[in-house]
Amino acid sequence: MNLPLYIARRYLFSKKSHHAINIISGISVCGVALATLAMVCTLSVFNGFQDLVASFFTAFDPELKITVRQGKVFDAQDERLAQVRALPEVDVFSCSLEDNAMVQYKGKQAMVTLKGVEDNFEQLTDIDSILYGRGHFMLRDEVADYGIPGIQLTSVLGSGIAFVDPLEVYVPKRKARVNMANPAASFNKSYLYSPGVAFIVNQQKYDDSYILTSLDFARQLFDYDNEVSAVELKLKPDADIARTKEKISDIMGPDFTVADRYEQQADVFRIMEIEKLIAYLFLTFILLIACFNIIGSLSMLIIDKKADVATLRSLGADDRLITRIFLFEGRMISLLGAVAGILAGLALCYVQQRFGLLTLGNSADSFVVEAYPVSVHAVDILVIFVTVIAVGFLAVWYPVRYLSRRLL
Repeated sequence: MNLPLYIARRYLFSKKSHHAINIISGISVCGVALATLAMVCTLSVFNGFQDLVASFFTAFDPELKITVRQGKVFDAQDERLAQVRALPEVDVFSCSLEDNAMVQYKGKQAMVTLKGVEDNFEQLTDIDSILYGRGHFMLRDEVADYGIPGIQLTSVLGSGIAFVDPLEVYVPKRKARVNMANPAASFNKSYLYSPGVAFIVNQQKYDDSYILTSLDFARQLFDYDNEVSAVELKLKPDADIARTKEKISDIMGPDFTVADRYEQQADVFRIMEIEKLIAYLFLTFILLIACFNIIGSLSMLIIDKKADVATLRSLGADDRLITRIFLFEGRMISLLGAVAGILAGLALCYVQQRFGLLTLGNSADSFVVEAYPVSVHAVDILVIFVTVIAVGFLAVWYPVRYLSRRLL
């Protein structure tokens, strides 16, 4: 039997001679539990927002994207791409070409990113889920070329979603010098009509400046033949993304990069991870302050148990055993607070997921979701538990040793 642990457990759960000590011990446990609960809920909300943002990109970004390391474009007829297309894990293989352009609509101008895609872009992404308007996804027909703009871009140009007049698209001629006498001759010009829809990704990068059109239109406008700026892939449901990515990287070699959805938006997710880390550090500091209640509780307990300590000394207990008793007492308070806080936090997260009690605002149209999104990650729970235990153990170690020497 571990004697210090047994005595510490009796001290923690037994009634003290002074009722205030019981109250302070309870406050200590509650303080640690509340700090732990706050960590569980806060980090889970950050996870929820991260998953929400990832779902936006899922509708626009491919599962894997192949780009060249140097330069803008590469030959779409590269034999290595044929090997990638033949992989059993690949479900949809699609080429795209994007570059900067200027568009004009009834005198209003805007710089945009024009992205030419193939007709199978619908199968590659969930683009249909983010289209708004009475039309449908269409890039070209026998009569005209069509452009699908981001929702905010239609507002900037004042065109609306189903614009009647075409967008005028200008890009500098890639193979010609600037004609100072006639600058307009240095630009390729073409027109894009509306298919009656616009897309909304809920990300400024896309909604403010992107226009989707056909790959053939983009090649003609940018003076390219078979070149593309990216090859975008959708994998079969049973394919392992990480292994397939590694396999494609081996095929394409060091001149190309293969990025998954998180790597395609690395800056966005990196910022969110930094915000989550800052919140974690801030809450850890609050947890450290909450642990000072444990020191106060132990101080009063040491004073209250002076007679018991004297009895133990007369029975042969040394200073090390007595110190361990109160160390175990402080650690048990931290452990109880950690377990109670994690369980309460998980329960609160479940209620929020199920019923959405905590809402973002009163107007349903003001936010993408009505309630705070929550996603519990097992790794976060493990990190929180280790943090609470470590902070609690370290917070009581030196004070207990100091108080034992001064008060006993």
